[in-house]
Amino acid sequence: MTRSALLVTHTGRRQSTQHARAVALDLLAAGFDVRVIAEEVDDLELPEGVQPVYGPDAAEGVEIVLALGGDGTFLRAAELARPSKTPLLGINLGKVGFLAEAEIEHIDQAVADVVAGDYTVDERLTLDVRAEYDGRLIAESWALNEVTVEKGQRAQMLELLVDVDGRPLSRYGCDGVVCATPTGSTAYGFSAGGPVVWPEVEALILVPISAHALFSRPIVTAPTSTFVVTVDPYTSFAVLCCDGRRTWDLPPGTTVTVERGQLPVRLVRLAPRPFTDTLVAKFGLPVVGWRGNRR
Repeated sequence: MTRSALLVTHTGRRQSTQHARAVALDLLAAGFDVRVIAEEVDDLELPEGVQPVYGPDAAEGVEIVLALGGDGTFLRAAELARPSKTPLLGINLGKVGFLAEAEIEHIDQAVADVVAGDYTVDERLTLDVRAEYDGRLIAESWALNEVTVEKGQRAQMLELLVDVDGRPLSRYGCDGVVCATPTGSTAYGFSAGGPVVWPEVEALILVPISAHALFSRPIVTAPTSTFVVTVDPYTSFAVLCCDGRRTWDLPPGTTVTVERGQLPVRLVRLAPRPFTDTLVAKFGLPVVGWRGNRR
C-alpha cells in the first residue's frame, strides 16, 4: 500500500520553500506520494512527482499532513487535516511556533521518524461556534486556538453579556472576549491575561479583553460548558474571529454560541516531552533566575 503525505508551507519565505523541497525529496525517496496545495505549486519549486491537490478535501486519504512554517501555517494546515481526521505534524520554521512538534534543526530527524512510522497521535480539543441574528444563522465555524468577539469600531467600547451553561455570568463593557481551548491558552488568551492550561486538560477558557469592570478575571469551565456571548442591541457592531483567520461582522443584537467542537484536531507526537519544557523553551522562562542557580 502506497503511503502519502500533504505538505503545507509558507510560500512567501525563501527558506520555507527550500525546506519544503528537501522534505518532498526525502518523502519521495522513501516511496511516499507527496501532495501540495495546487495554489502553492508555482511558488515552491518542488521536484517532479509531487501532486497538486485542490479544495478543502486536499488531505483526504493521506497518512499525514506536514506543516512547515510558523503557527499561522500550522492553523492553515489544521483546516485541511481536521475534516479527514488526518494526523498533523508541525515543523517550526517561524519564530515561536508554539504548535509545532519539531524545530528546524531537527527537520531531517522528524522526516525520518515519519518514514519509520515512529510517532504517536494526540487529540486536541476544538471549539464549534455559530452566530445568530434575528433568528437567522449568519456565521458558523470552528477553532483550534480561540474564538473572539471583539469591537468593530476602535473608538467605542463594546457591551457584551456572557452566559455560561444557560445562566448569565456578567455584562462587560470591554474590547471583547476570548473563548479559548487549552491548546490556545498560550496564544491570544494568554496575551489578554488568561491562564496557561496544559493541553491534556479538557476545559474551556473565557478571557475578557480590557474590561471596564471590577470582575474581569478569566474563568476556566468544564469541557461540556456552553458560552453564549450577546452583543448588546444598543452597542456598536462587533467582529467574530476564529483562530485569527476567519472573520464575520456581527450587528448589535447578535448571539454567539461557543461549545466544544465535534471534531478534534489530531496532532503528531514524535517523542515524549513534558509541556513544562515546551513552555520554558518557547517563552524563555528564567529557570536559573537573576541570582543564578545556587543549588
